[in-house]
Amino acid sequence: MLKIFQRLWQVNWAEQWQYRANLLMYLLYWLVSPIIYLAVWTSIANSKGSVNGFTANDFITYYMTLLIVDQITSNIVIHTFAYKIQDGTLSTELIRPIHPMLTNALVNNIAFKMLTIMGLIPIWIILAFLFKPNFASVTWQGILLAIPAMILGFFIGFLLSAAITSVAFWTTRVYSIHEFYYAIILLFSGQFVPLTLMPKLVQNIAQYLPFQLFMYYPIQVILGKLSTAQIIQGYIAAGVWLVISIIFFRWVWRNGVKQFSAVGA
Repeated sequence: MLKIFQRLWQVNWAEQWQYRANLLMYLLYWLVSPIIYLAVWTSIANSKGSVNGFTANDFITYYMTLLIVDQITSNIVIHTFAYKIQDGTLSTELIRPIHPMLTNALVNNIAFKMLTIMGLIPIWIILAFLFKPNFASVTWQGILLAIPAMILGFFIGFLLSAAITSVAFWTTRVYSIHEFYYAIILLFSGQFVPLTLMPKLVQNIAQYLPFQLFMYYPIQVILGKLSTAQIIQGYIAAGVWLVISIIFFRWVWRNGVKQFSAVGA
């Protein structure tokens, strides 16, 4: 199995390098919203002194960290897999002795992620030069604790997106469904604004959903905002949601493949 993943990595890494311009445009598109949030909230905090206790530097460090965490935990499986179901090209992958979603699509996402992170680094350095964040609260211990959290966040997000992408077995409107799913992530993950600034109802709901594990939780760990008990609680929640995500994806995939007719193949 290790050799299979190694070969898939070589193929997908080479493929991603063939579309460097497209990847750059995708990266810039991905960065637009967080950078806008960064500029807007920083301006508001500078004009008012703070926003519910958040200073301008708090917003800067939050969104600068979010740019990195978002790149690590996000995925593009809806864009790289749904069309295979809809045009029938998935049929060629189903006859291979590997899982199409959990091998090739997964490695493709990781290869894409590695390349976009390389493109993010110079942009992040420029933003750091412009906004001059003070990361005094960030420690190596916090960063090391956040790495497994980000990995868990990525796999939970990937499996949930993969399950929603698999809805394409039943409907051609899967992209619209995924856009609605992404809107929910935007609200409950802390991407739009730190969850502590959201209404109490949203904060309470977010505690029971997996979306804060994608961004808000790893960011807070990195910035040293959580106690040991809160970090442990977050990891327990991540473990529970990973199991739920696996079960949910396997159920959708197993039933979806039964519906697959390879129309257009």
